[in-house]
Amino acid sequence: MAYRATELTQSKKADTRARILSQSIKLLTQQGFGALSVVVVAQNSGIATGSIYRHFPSKADLVAEVFRHATEQELAAVRKALQSSGTCKERLLLAMQTFAIRALKAPRQAYALIAEPVDPIVEQERLRYRLAYAEAFEDLISEGVSQGEFLPQKASITAAAIVGMLTEALIGPLSPHGSVYDEKVTISDVLTDVEQQQLILQITTLALRAVGTQ
Repeated sequence: MAYRATELTQSKKADTRARILSQSIKLLTQQGFGALSVVVVAQNSGIATGSIYRHFPSKADLVAEVFRHATEQELAAVRKALQSSGTCKERLLLAMQTFAIRALKAPRQAYALIAEPVDPIVEQERLRYRLAYAEAFEDLISEGVSQGEFLPQKASITAAAIVGMLTEALIGPLSPHGSVYDEKVTISDVLTDVEQQQLILQITTLALRAVGTQ
């Protein structure tokens, strides 16, 4: 019986943690990291404020976990594109389009993950994932060089440049207009569909130049 009680307790604890993360990610998507107040997260999760700290030692730890969870989903989508069938050029284009399209569809979350000022513990996670993105692109660039699709180059440098180019090119369109994100403002209020397509085309064209193909 003691074992079953412990098992039930652990299950409830896991469910509560999952609910906290789910509600935190919802706030992130709507308003960015600035909205992740412990009080608001607790209210939305249906638990006492103090209960948050049973699962996360501090607000910074909660935000870092939210960052990891959200970024891992985005990285997985890019990796899937990079590992799809097709030539290295086609996969490079698909991965960059995937990153940009997903960002433009969820601008508040994307801006938060890419550039919103955050606690140092979250900034460390941001750097770690930038390196993870770069490593994913590096593998493809190395493959492209070995197959003669891309010009000879140091793949790690080109990959880092491509990741930097992707994020920097998107910061402007994704950034909040005014001091606080207006939930009613969408990316379509900033860029038309045609402008979004042109932005993605410009980014991918620069990437192709960087790897040495047209």
